[in-house]
Amino acid sequence: MNQAFNKEGVELSPLGKNVVYCSEYNPSLLFPIARKIKRDELAMPDVLPFRGADIWTAYELSWLNLKGKPMVAVGEFEFPADSPNIIESKSFKLYLNSFNGTGFASQTEVVEHLIKDLSAASGSKVKVKMKLVGEPQTLVGEIDEAFCLDHQDIEIHDYQLTTDHLSVQDKEVEQTVYSHLLKSNCLVTGQPDWGTVVISYRGQQIEPTGLLRYIVSYREHMEFHEQCVERIFMDIQRYCQPEALTVYARYVRRGGLDINPYRSNFQPHVQMPRLVRQ
Repeated sequence: MNQAFNKEGVELSPLGKNVVYCSEYNPSLLFPIARKIKRDELAMPDVLPFRGADIWTAYELSWLNLKGKPMVAVGEFEFPADSPNIIESKSFKLYLNSFNGTGFASQTEVVEHLIKDLSAASGSKVKVKMKLVGEPQTLVGEIDEAFCLDHQDIEIHDYQLTTDHLSVQDKEVEQTVYSHLLKSNCLVTGQPDWGTVVISYRGQQIEPTGLLRYIVSYREHMEFHEQCVERIFMDIQRYCQPEALTVYARYVRRGGLDINPYRSNFQPHVQMPRLVRQ
């Protein structure tokens, strides 16, 4: 199942193609893509310089109980950053839709199938949480004690990815900054991916105007969500050399799914509040 994301892999993938939606449970719809391809491009060492996970939220999750009555839920899926593969998002959507017309004895049985299939496709144990839509859920959170980079009144002209703007000031800080201006594009279809990026670090202060210009320079960049976050982490680590670093992004959903990766070299787990665009 492990696919390199090359021309052959793209042709095998459902991404960017018209497909017939399947309403009968079918785990073979999942299309994995090897993380190693893009990590080699970033000259990432074999021992990863971070820990982390990709947190997916599925808002269009449904199946039938054994009486034929539809059940609807919101699912959360946590893929470890050290798993060999990511899952191509359209194939994930097709896979989840395949539950729509299939009967299951319980919510627990659905979760068991999700864990088994997603773990097999990604090559590592995936955690799954599920809440029926009637259960209480936190709809909107906030980024606590953080500075928003977007309030800076600056001119920006670079919309092609560049690290030229990254620099540090001679001042030791421990801070969290964020921007709602992250936009990248799907590596295959070119469709826009909108997100909020949050950067927590300790070390010399990263020059804020340059950091915002760097984030905006992703505007025409084509890469998957997970790859963008890893690139941001590696660029900041290389050019600003903080003592500790966490980068996470909360992306706007597409096709009933949002993808929220985090990478950190000092936090075992990162709180990522669901934001207003989600």
